[in-house]
Amino acid sequence: MTLPPSFPTGLHRRDWLLRSAAALGGLGGLALPARAQNAADGRRPRLVVVMLRGAIDGLNVVVPHGDPAYARARPRLAIARPGEDGGALALDRLFGLHPAASPLMAYWQRGLLGFVHASGSPDPTRSHFDAQDYLESGTPGRKGTPDGWMNRLLAGLPGPHSASRALSLGNTPPRIFAGSAPVAFLGTGPKALDPKAIDQARLQRGLAKLYAGQDALSQDYRDATQSRQDMRRSLAQARQRPGGMQDDAPSRDPSADAGAPSARSFAADARRLGELIRADAQTQLAFTSVGGWDTHVNQGGASGQLASRLGALCEGLDALAQGLGDSLQDTVIVVMSEFGRTVHENGTGGTDHGRGNAMWLLGGPLQGVAGGRVLGEWPGLEDRALADGRDLAISTDFRHVLAPLLQGHLGLDDESLARVFPALPARSAPALKLLRS
Repeated sequence: MTLPPSFPTGLHRRDWLLRSAAALGGLGGLALPARAQNAADGRRPRLVVVMLRGAIDGLNVVVPHGDPAYARARPRLAIARPGEDGGALALDRLFGLHPAASPLMAYWQRGLLGFVHASGSPDPTRSHFDAQDYLESGTPGRKGTPDGWMNRLLAGLPGPHSASRALSLGNTPPRIFAGSAPVAFLGTGPKALDPKAIDQARLQRGLAKLYAGQDALSQDYRDATQSRQDMRRSLAQARQRPGGMQDDAPSRDPSADAGAPSARSFAADARRLGELIRADAQTQLAFTSVGGWDTHVNQGGASGQLASRLGALCEGLDALAQGLGDSLQDTVIVVMSEFGRTVHENGTGGTDHGRGNAMWLLGGPLQGVAGGRVLGEWPGLEDRALADGRDLAISTDFRHVLAPLLQGHLGLDDESLARVFPALPARSAPALKLLRS
């Protein structure tokens, strides 16, 4: 492998009208106005968040092979030690990477990939719906939060405005981008920005007359139309590059969680997402999700259900990095899931809803991830150390992983960070050194 250099219910009437018009007129991929940062050196730090819906088994992804309790708890599912048949890929003396994640090992070896183990939400819920809501709202345990933390982040980022500063890839608007700050939406598949009704010249002339005024709704329409034109232009440029986008239709998984595509579908879309971000200098935030991680039955170990999906996910992350090209050096990719799985395997060859998990960080050398390390305090898997007597305990709040990225990478100030993550508890342990100095 060659390495590359739930919207709030109280919507304003004008927002509702514009989004309704977009749906009726086929305005897929349009954005309301947003802001874009222009760094002094011409580079722009970017953040891409990939959410794994369904609760991936972090213990079989970042494998604690050096903890004796791990293999005892999973006689059928445990990944063998590095060097053994079907063994984990060595990371350090305690941890290894699932062998299906081999597409990412080159990033680890170059210091571009890291993990924060035993991380997650402090709320103890085992409900997928509630846990995903808390992860996306950024307010664990509080159900009344009307917006998502990435929308609040978008509103607080420094710099001038642009129509496509934030991009959501998927067919369902995610909770994480709910809020008043406008976001561009792009459907999955290579034909997401193919010509639609809105692109017909006659309809455009009519809408231009309808929204010719100086009111807020007219301005929103003009900015939304410009955003769609910008994204179509960026996609066209990406297709023209050698080895660029291919128009192969991705497979679909109707059982994907909360409308999220399967890992295989993500692998098909990921390079397209990376190339779009790379081609559109205005895009700074992006989000997508991948479903299919609720492995209660026949999870498998080094091979099987989880291994197959994990392999496709890692191929997709590699494709995303390849699509970003030299923009990867200014990008941090965060992979997270709503909670982990039980330490002990169940009676049906799977794992049940747990607590602690592993967050993944992939990024480039400039303002990027200080990779090649598994960070966070490891609580251990002995019975006395388990949460509720059954789960990997959480030693790092997921917000304590995200906060230093938002400040050290994206330049968020303290006041803006407090709005993104209100009531964030102080971290008792020293701050995680996630970024290169």
